Amino acid sequence: MLSRTADCLFWLGRYSERAGNVARGLAATLRMAMLAQPLSAEDEWRSLLIATGSEPGFLAKHPAPTAEAVIHWLTLDLDNPSGIAACVEAGRRNARTVRTALTVDMWEAINDTWIEFRRLDPSVTKGDRLPGFLDWVKSRTLLFNGAATDTMLRDDAWRFVHLGTMLERADNTARLLDVRHAAFDASGGADASHYAQWQAVLRSVSALRAYQHVFHARLQPQLVVELLLLRKELPRSLLACYRSVESVLDAIADNNGGTRGACHSLAAQLHASMRDTETADILEQGLHGFLTGTIDRNIELGQQIGLLYLNGRQP
Repeated sequence: MLSRTADCLFWLGRYSERAGNVARGLAATLRMAMLAQPLSAEDEWRSLLIATGSEPGFLAKHPAPTAEAVIHWLTLDLDNPSGIAACVEAGRRNARTVRTALTVDMWEAINDTWIEFRRLDPSVTKGDRLPGFLDWVKSRTLLFNGAATDTMLRDDAWRFVHLGTMLERADNTARLLDVRHAAFDASGGADASHYAQWQAVLRSVSALRAYQHVFHARLQPQLVVELLLLRKELPRSLLACYRSVESVLDAIADNNGGTRGACHSLAAQLHASMRDTETADILEQGLHGFLTGTIDRNIELGQQIGLLYLNGRQP
């Protein structure tokens, strides 16, 4: 497969996943901001900007993270490469470039999303209409992922789309948990605000019901960390993501002469760091430090994949 084709497929997977992740994060933050006291609502919106990695760009255009400004930045502002509008545009652009590598269902999912998005009235992100818009974005991401899962041959085209999806998903889970890491230090005792933040993190990755199914217990910080990092049953956990990344990279290498590079060893290290670690050890060494290190290595992994297989584009 040409590196340009692999590059477009990889970023198609990343941009599609990123749009859905931003929508989930926005929905959870909107709920938290409504529950928060007036003095802490701004902190909720700032946390979302940090989690999406778009705070510097936002502050270059806006003096403070107000609800209206953050919502527009993350939904309709094309100046934000991590915003939903930019992800829809970039995803469709990449899909069009490699149209023949996609199935009909995948192309229709991404192209119809792009067409419908361009027809939306800007007021769709205002007031009571915002939750419906976010649900629509999530549903379109799920439609694309379902089309890819159900209709693609398990060849290199599938592998690069899936690789991009899993790498983006791992990055999102780590960032969402890291931005609220202080709420998982219950050494000083937990209160209602801690409970609300644990719930917000789970909602951000659509895992609140999964938590209840797995643990059959009230929310506990160590169990939330365990679910999001170390449980293979959860498709958005870091363990599940990095297991998929390592497996896909191995399959790509085996199908292309067996050549391996730094990305393969780094993926194996990230997988092992989740597979062979206990929740208590993570919390003892410091959740923030663990997640920061993981996010940095995830960025490096994306760069190494780019150097070996792609055109070297950065997120």
